[in-house]
Amino acid sequence: MHVGSMEGENMSFPRTIVLLGFSDYPWLEMPLFGVVLVSYILTLIGNSSIIFLSTVEPRVQIPMYFFLGNLSVLDVCVTCAIVPQLLVNLWGPEKTILSWGCITQAYIFHWTGCTECALLAVMAFDRYVAICQPLWYTLIMRPWVCVQLATAAWSSGLANSILQTTLTLQLHHCSHHTLDHFCEVPVLIKLAYGDTTANELSLAIGAISFALMSPLLVLISYTLIVKAVLKLPSADKRYKALITCSSHLVVVIMYFGPAICMYIQPPENSTQAKFMSFFYCVVTPLLNPLIYTRRNKDVKRVWKRILQPQSEVKS
Repeated sequence: MHVGSMEGENMSFPRTIVLLGFSDYPWLEMPLFGVVLVSYILTLIGNSSIIFLSTVEPRVQIPMYFFLGNLSVLDVCVTCAIVPQLLVNLWGPEKTILSWGCITQAYIFHWTGCTECALLAVMAFDRYVAICQPLWYTLIMRPWVCVQLATAAWSSGLANSILQTTLTLQLHHCSHHTLDHFCEVPVLIKLAYGDTTANELSLAIGAISFALMSPLLVLISYTLIVKAVLKLPSADKRYKALITCSSHLVVVIMYFGPAICMYIQPPENSTQAKFMSFFYCVVTPLLNPLIYTRRNKDVKRVWKRILQPQSEVKS
């Protein structure tokens, strides 16, 4: 009878879930609130500016900026899905999230995560063609091809998110609804009551497609790039070729580094996982636009032209 009542009680998704966050460090919550709020505003401004430039400015309407605009859209999506709830939890004593908010976080976070994996691999392929096949670049990376590659990245991420998250929501859930940071599929599976073997197998298959294949494709692309760069006769040309790849390589490391640390560390090391998820959801979307535009003369020139007063232009 106890088991039967337990199963009947766990048929639906919980109405509210407790997000512990940094409640173990109450003295840290207010400083973190200020940092997160400023980072949130700067993230929206920085990524929105990249989206604006890549959409309306002809000088930067090339494949690299097209994919960078897609990356900025992903950063805005994951930031808007995770950070507002984090700000609410840091500001007041209430540490809960409603079921619809948790479900939304799970869908969007999984979608953006898978899409970004695929998009980073596509961007590595773009750099490979630009450096190793420069004469064929405009033919291979035609606008329609770029649109198809971006569409494939977004649609495959969406399909995997719908599959994994929907399967997870069908599980029976325990009466203890407490999460460390935010709602994501692997953590929600751990909250489930009963056999989750099928869900874990499905999640592992999806992870092979995105979390394993994407870094492998990036590694292959950069291996070929390094071989091509070493054959260049001039040291100056080698330096310029490597500089064009440095921004993307830094973003790849910032993306996969915290993600790997979050998922391979033991469960008892939850504090480190919280700070890794904080870095992944707050810091990385803030730094991505800065990394790509810091040394980019085209972007600086365009912004100077846009922001420069008309009187100065005429003079």
